Amino acid sequence: METFNNDDIKYLEAKKRVKRIKGFYIHFLVYICVNSFIAYHNYTDLKPGETYFQWSNFLTLFFWGIGLAAHGLSVFLPNFILGKNWEEKKIRELMDKNK
Repeated sequence: METFNNDDIKYLEAKKRVKRIKGFYIHFLVYICVNSFIAYHNYTDLKPGETYFQWSNFLTLFFWGIGLAAHGLSVFLPNFILGKNWEEKKIRELMDKNK
């Protein structure tokens, strides 16, 4: 059986956190690119005299923005809702339950 010391565990946790942060940054980049394309497309399809500021032009931006904000909160404030050691406590609880 393989044993891990504290440094190994901290390294694996840091690696997992970096992966989650990288995932958020990729999500944010895709959000910016796709919404820029949609904004450009909506702007070029305007009829003469029509304004860009219509609710339909901002639906994707708004609702995807809510999802992006939730993703950001889960990455950068994971302890905000469930507490600092929630995962560890839940794992122990489930392991004790299965004994």
